[in-house]
Amino acid sequence: MPLPPLVEPAAELTKEEVARYSRHLIIPDVGMDGQKRLKNAKVLVVGAGGLGSPALLYLAAAGVGTLGIVEFDEVDESNLQRQIIHGQSDIGRPKAESARDSIAEINPFVKVNLHQVHLSSENALDIFRDYDLIVDGTDNFATRYLVNDAAVLSGKPYVWGSIFRFEGQVSVFWEEHGPQYRDLYPEPPPPGMVPSCAEGGVLGVLCASIGSIMVTEAIKLITGIGETLLGRLMVYDALDMNYRTIKIRKDPAGEKITELIDYEAFCGVVSDDARNAAAGHTITPLELKQKIDAHENFLLVDVREPNEFEIVRIPGSVLIPKDRILSGEALSELPQDKPLVLHCKSGARSAEALAALHKAGFSDAVHVGGGVLAWAKQVDPSLPTY
Repeated sequence: MPLPPLVEPAAELTKEEVARYSRHLIIPDVGMDGQKRLKNAKVLVVGAGGLGSPALLYLAAAGVGTLGIVEFDEVDESNLQRQIIHGQSDIGRPKAESARDSIAEINPFVKVNLHQVHLSSENALDIFRDYDLIVDGTDNFATRYLVNDAAVLSGKPYVWGSIFRFEGQVSVFWEEHGPQYRDLYPEPPPPGMVPSCAEGGVLGVLCASIGSIMVTEAIKLITGIGETLLGRLMVYDALDMNYRTIKIRKDPAGEKITELIDYEAFCGVVSDDARNAAAGHTITPLELKQKIDAHENFLLVDVREPNEFEIVRIPGSVLIPKDRILSGEALSELPQDKPLVLHCKSGARSAEALAALHKAGFSDAVHVGGGVLAWAKQVDPSLPTY
């Protein structure tokens, strides 16, 4: 359904702004009125990563007057494959500051507010208060539920996007006029069920495809033109080059949101079983090195995926992917006469596999905290990381 413009128009556009935005101004649906609304708009982008990068650049180029950036991370070399707002010289810099500088190059008329904090239940409502619209470019379920609930309590719409490997999703949520995120995903998936982009990967250009759609939705909301994705989920498959939309309806039985909660506990980074299994059964990379140097008789099991094993591996490890352990398929391949040491990329997947092994009777199995990334950092810095 058509929605009213989210923002009132600014008083005027300067001569320089008219020149800059002329290709917008000659579109009848946008025109001077729409561009003035963009100038007056205050948009908060949560995350300056894969989705936040193209979103921030195109929001700035479109003439959104005020952009807020919530981001506490630093630029890493692995970001540059998709996070186009950052460059080689930005490695090690705060992402928020790098993004601000790139925005200034794109459009010096845009005011940028930096919120270099971890978005939490304690600060979300205060940060959201000063903005008209939220753009959610985060990559984890805990923050997505937090953004949704804070937007509901603030009475503000937000544009949501998600990416994984070759597929992306986009929708608009606005509890006052239609569905919210919890109508699409009432509960988070079980811990470890859905791999993150850091575990499963993402095609770099997919970020641009989904990020640009998110900005299109933001512009439509601000100016009041077109039909937004409110009440619809758009799914994009880059391999099949296919777009499809799915209707989303409000859940009449959905619980009313009255407060912000502990979202890490709600979503669970790892399951309780994994957390319990890891307690007292976690060794450091340096302790693993000592075991190897002492020629102890144990089996080092890498529970990552085959393509990850090809990138980098700890010497002497054997590959048995986590899913084969969780399903029980690989249990017969594991020795009964020697201890097992598990590892993954960072420790989360190996903790889940460890819990399954403990239940299967391998009570002395342990895992390596921090995984192969910690091994490369603490033991063998010559190894590549990803």
